[in-house]
Amino acid sequence: MYTIVNKKTEGTQTMFCSYEKLQEKLEQLGEDWSQQIGAPALISNTGNVVNKTSSDWKHHLKNIEKGSGEGTTIKT
Repeated sequence: MYTIVNKKTEGTQTMFCSYEKLQEKLEQLGEDWSQQIGAPALISNTGNVVNKTSSDWKHHLKNIEKGSGEGTTIKT
């Protein structure tokens, strides 16, 4: 995903394409347009993933724990 900006109008466009296609588009648009440089958006997860799962999955994990035998180290 790339953001390009018009230097005169300060308008922006977002493009989903390869880097090569981006370069072709910038060449077509002319000198008024350039790529806006920035850091990519980062996605992070907060909290425990197991707490956000369905009760069916938690039930399945409990069955695995029960069936794993004595001395199990599986934590659910």
